[in-house]
Amino acid sequence: MRNNSLAHSMLLLLAAAIWGSAFVAQSVGMDYIGPFTFSAVRNTIGFLVLIPVAAICQKKWPENAKGHPFGISKQTLIGGIICGVILCASSNFQQCGMVYTTVGKSGFITALYIIFVPIFGIFLKKKTTWRTWFSVVLAVVGLYLLCMKGTDLTLNVGDALMLVCAMLFAFHILTVDRFIDGADSVTMSCIQFGVTAVISTVLMFIFEEPQVGPITQAWLPILYAGILSSGVAFTLQIITQRHLNPVVAALIMSMESVFSVLSGWIVLGEWMSMREMCGCILMFVAIILAQIPGRSKKNES
Repeated sequence: MRNNSLAHSMLLLLAAAIWGSAFVAQSVGMDYIGPFTFSAVRNTIGFLVLIPVAAICQKKWPENAKGHPFGISKQTLIGGIICGVILCASSNFQQCGMVYTTVGKSGFITALYIIFVPIFGIFLKKKTTWRTWFSVVLAVVGLYLLCMKGTDLTLNVGDALMLVCAMLFAFHILTVDRFIDGADSVTMSCIQFGVTAVISTVLMFIFEEPQVGPITQAWLPILYAGILSSGVAFTLQIITQRHLNPVVAALIMSMESVFSVLSGWIVLGEWMSMREMCGCILMFVAIILAQIPGRSKKNES
């Protein structure tokens, strides 16, 4: 059991590393194409990549597909569609936010979903400890230091979009947790990317004027985000959430913020002021503190 848990933990850590470094790919891709075009193309690639994988899984484990139309159970289909709608909203808010903010800020603010998950859990009748509430206050202070300039109490447009993105990602995590039991993980992931791709494509033609030339110029960041961030990392999330304690899983996923800052520093040469670095540290401490299990099961958030 320990070895099995360690294996899933390492897979989820790999997903966090991919997500963190994908912030760079998303930022670079925005030099050529609009946010909805990027989302539409990357999710289409993720969907196409997972189709053969889902087909192989159905052949390898035919009992999962037996008795269901096209080999897809109702649980898998509904879960994939709902997750796809939420993922579409969250990823597009994130992509639009990256037009106005840096890779490092994007990663840390997005990681606030770790705080929002237990908060939203209150409405699902889950108890919240004092540690979680303290983490929220700590995160708000960190967010202020990271995002606010001088005495200006308004959020940067990109920071505000990222904050909405973090809330939506929290809904996505809770939705995956709701539907994953009894669902085919790979097929559910494939469906969510198909839904995200379709909606993003509609938004692309409404708000942007996509052209083949710029898309081909951004082929490398698009492929990285489409194959690795979408196709691989989000599928690893769905697979591992079935086997890991949610507290451990959330803590591991929050490591994407560290990888995003490291990627922005190494690849893009971005830097942060001392004030912003202190904000990042406070936010990261808050994220970790909120996920430390209590002394008893009754106190878990």
